[in-house]
Amino acid sequence: MIRTDPEAPDRYLTPVEDVFVRNHLGPHPRLDPATWTLTVEGLVERPLRLDFPSLQGLPQTRFTAVHECFGNPLRPDVPTRAVTNLEWAGVPLAAVLELAGPRPEARHVWLEGADRGDFAGESGVSYLKDLPLDQAGAEVVLAHTMNGEPLRPDHGYPVRAVAPLMFGTNSVKWLTRIVLAAERPDHLFTTRLYTRVLPGESEASPVREKDVSSKLLTPRDGRSVPAGVCELAGYAWSSTEVTAVEVAVDDADWQPAELDRRGPHPSWQRFRLRCELAPGPHRVRCRATDSAGRVQPLTGDRNAVHEIAVVAE
Repeated sequence: MIRTDPEAPDRYLTPVEDVFVRNHLGPHPRLDPATWTLTVEGLVERPLRLDFPSLQGLPQTRFTAVHECFGNPLRPDVPTRAVTNLEWAGVPLAAVLELAGPRPEARHVWLEGADRGDFAGESGVSYLKDLPLDQAGAEVVLAHTMNGEPLRPDHGYPVRAVAPLMFGTNSVKWLTRIVLAAERPDHLFTTRLYTRVLPGESEASPVREKDVSSKLLTPRDGRSVPAGVCELAGYAWSSTEVTAVEVAVDDADWQPAELDRRGPHPSWQRFRLRCELAPGPHRVRCRATDSAGRVQPLTGDRNAVHEIAVVAE
């Protein structure tokens, strides 16, 4: 069973063993780095086939970023809150594209994994995502390391794409093929699923940039705490910097929490608020605002405010 709201420790970097696992197409492929290759084809001047040592020989980068599951694409409005913060290392996609030489008519990058299976009534489908060429070249990294260790098999070993400002659905695991094209691909995971109509818009767009969100991690949902002064804490994140987090206890007004700055990487930001809890049960909620002016909705969407229940004893 997939837990929609998996627990995560209240730590800046999420230990690998606590990272959620999502896979649409059955058991993950088992790839051998000794035989693994990555092809770069389509609208390029120099088609490539890179093996693992060749990829590792290219310029490397290291960064920390939030990794968040969008949720079930068949129920896109249901809150999921499967989220972690991880250190990645790998090769900027731009370095690979430079070797291949995109042709002037190329507008999109297709990223395809080695996994195949059945989903949403389609059989033998691959996992394929696409991104605008300019955006992919600026943001995507071909990662082979998570938190200082090689990717584990269920996280995309030996190489996966990481799109740090976007939902995890765009970070294709078990990456084996990159295609440059003039158009978007018509595919289950590009144009038929993982689309939504954003507020103020009438047309559906691909699920890409992260929403503004926050999650309470201390204390744990359903736990007992000593009555009196209690620290309520967690993390907030967005595709841009979070500028404010508010916390509400029971039916009291929203109170501004202390919030860490994001820093140079697109990582999550810790917030905390000390408050007095009288003996008895309490409902605690958190709400984030980002630099684009987006505010978490109270209800009705996948990033609706997070709520926990605690008992003060």
